[in-house]
Amino acid sequence: MANAKQLEDLKAGWAALADGDMDKLASFYADDMIFVLPGQNDILEGRTAFRAALDGIGQALPPGFDIKELRYCQGENEITNVVEFTADKLPNGSQCAVLFKFGNDGLITEERWFVDTEQWKAAF
Repeated sequence: MANAKQLEDLKAGWAALADGDMDKLASFYADDMIFVLPGQNDILEGRTAFRAALDGIGQALPPGFDIKELRYCQGENEITNVVEFTADKLPNGSQCAVLFKFGNDGLITEERWFVDTEQWKAAF
């Protein structure tokens, strides 16, 4: 089961994303973390690459992307979020899942998105 600090840090990370505080968001990740988004041919490796990618986050999300609800499912050193969202071309909303794995130091070592890639592409 993920510990309380991991859960609170994850919630703070989502809040930092909503606030546009990308430096704070990146601070929750390990230096050697990986980021995987379905449909991409490459994997971002390392917090530095991840932080640089955050500057273009608006281009990676569908226009009008808005998170309506987050549910947290805790496991052993991991938390999966079920993300309910809307977008301009998905006004009735949809869901995706995001897996966060944590290292022994409590930092995120892996973030992996699970989305309906056809729906995601159509949302742009």
